[in-house]
Amino acid sequence: MKTEWDLSLLCSGLDDPRIERDQKQADRAIATFVKKYKKDKRHLKNPAALAIALADYEKLIGLSAARASYYTWFRKELNVEDKAAEALATKLDERGTKRGNTMLFFALELGRLPKATQKKFLVAPILAPYRYWLKQLFDTAKYDLSEPEEKIISLLGSVSYDRWIQATENILNKKTVRHKGRDLPLPEAQAMVQNLPTPERRALYRNIRDVYESVGDVAESEINAIYTSKKIQDELRGFTAPYEATILGYQNDPKSILALVDAVAKRESIAHRFYEVKRRLLKEEKLTYADRAAHVGAIKTKVPFDKAVKIVRETFGSLDPQYADIFDRLLNNGQVDVAPKKGKSGGAFCAGGANVPTFVLLNHIDNFESLKTLAHEMGHAIHTERAKSQRPLYEGYPISTAETASTFFEAAALHRVIESLQPEERVIALHDTVQDNIATVFRQVACFRFEQALHAEIRRDGYVPKERIAEIMNEHTASYLGPAVELEPSDGYFFVTWSHVRRFFYVYTYAYGQLISKALLAKVEKDPHFIKKVDGFFTSGESKSPYDIFKSCGLDTKKPDIFLDGLASIERDVAELERLTK
Repeated sequence: MKTEWDLSLLCSGLDDPRIERDQKQADRAIATFVKKYKKDKRHLKNPAALAIALADYEKLIGLSAARASYYTWFRKELNVEDKAAEALATKLDERGTKRGNTMLFFALELGRLPKATQKKFLVAPILAPYRYWLKQLFDTAKYDLSEPEEKIISLLGSVSYDRWIQATENILNKKTVRHKGRDLPLPEAQAMVQNLPTPERRALYRNIRDVYESVGDVAESEINAIYTSKKIQDELRGFTAPYEATILGYQNDPKSILALVDAVAKRESIAHRFYEVKRRLLKEEKLTYADRAAHVGAIKTKVPFDKAVKIVRETFGSLDPQYADIFDRLLNNGQVDVAPKKGKSGGAFCAGGANVPTFVLLNHIDNFESLKTLAHEMGHAIHTERAKSQRPLYEGYPISTAETASTFFEAAALHRVIESLQPEERVIALHDTVQDNIATVFRQVACFRFEQALHAEIRRDGYVPKERIAEIMNEHTASYLGPAVELEPSDGYFFVTWSHVRRFFYVYTYAYGQLISKALLAKVEKDPHFIKKVDGFFTSGESKSPYDIFKSCGLDTKKPDIFLDGLASIERDVAELERLTK
């Protein structure tokens, strides 16, 4: 088992001759495609000709040029000071953007086809393999701009969005936090907070919060810049609400997602009840923001990475042996980077793509939170690997189904952990389970509402200072935490480090995925053979809408019942926790 990334799976170094060779191959292939279809327009009228054109288009997805971009990205994730990787990444991004811009005409022309022609294409048998892709393209074409406008927006994306976010992340990743005479990397300090005794926890949190505030001026400019950039693009494209582009991009229905957000917001009393139990367990008059994710007792056994691997492997294998095989292969190939270190990006993620190996980044610190993170991110990895069974056009998946897959595997692993605990530790585990559910559902929906409010103020006032951004953050944080938790004005500066608020309404997918995954896991627990239907979800990739994918598993995500059932499940767990801790 390897515990560090082997990036040679992508490139041997920044000077690897394969990088330029792959870029030139992409340049030639795309230039050939563009030359052909700029002139030959038969595919805009004839289904057979369009099938040939789409087959040519799909071949471009599998080109190797993207591997170098992933390589430079991953090097930066391991070391924020890697300026050479950042420089090459910028060059590759510019080159790739220019290549992509030459192809914009292809999809734009298809999107502008007469409705009658679109209908003809959607029912043509020869186009059946591409039907869902075409339907998505036709449905969203009304938001397309002209080819020159699309090129301008694409070219400006790096400087109007990516570099702003990278600047804040670079600054944060260089920061250290003083704790017990040591200077800890910020990500390590953040991960430690919830595991410390109350006085020590609050002291460390205050030091971390000071770091957030020290970066407040930069984050203020960054947030206002990228939110204003989004406002401009939304207005140009005709989106009427700031969340609309994200929800449609994730192939969900805005009405059903707003209904989800509303349902969760109206049931915040469930979260309030939980934090009142937590306050009693911690024996405090009031909780502070530092206590939000604090443990209420010790599950004494530490979880070193080897043990976490054993638990997660067994969990995955019990669902389906092929999942354990994928898990082992990624670990043995050096596709998982495990330990935190100075300069390494905080948090965790999984990334991969067509003709690109799947990589997972962790910051494991030998506790149960890290075990759950391992299961969560490797759940993404299983989904990514299983979706590779699709044709290149459908190898990906929308974020809405991604978060369902990851929370499904995380919950399965957690069930196995709880079963292995001593009875006196199960109360602690139940608390931690409920706490995770509260964070995944209520906290993320509170963040969604924070984003709604912040977008509205920036669009109304033109610019919102950091103090007001922090105030808005506190308003929505307090709404779900309830009266048991007392916030201070500086707590709102958590916006500085919360990457999700830069991904424009991405957070709803956590609540969506958590509540759906609860339903899927319940079906598997009732009938282990149901995992075959769940695996059908994983292998569907992007070949069907999330609605149709989950409909094939017996779940109707356009009806509120599935979300209400999930909330009721959380409420039952809170009631059980109340009963056990009286």
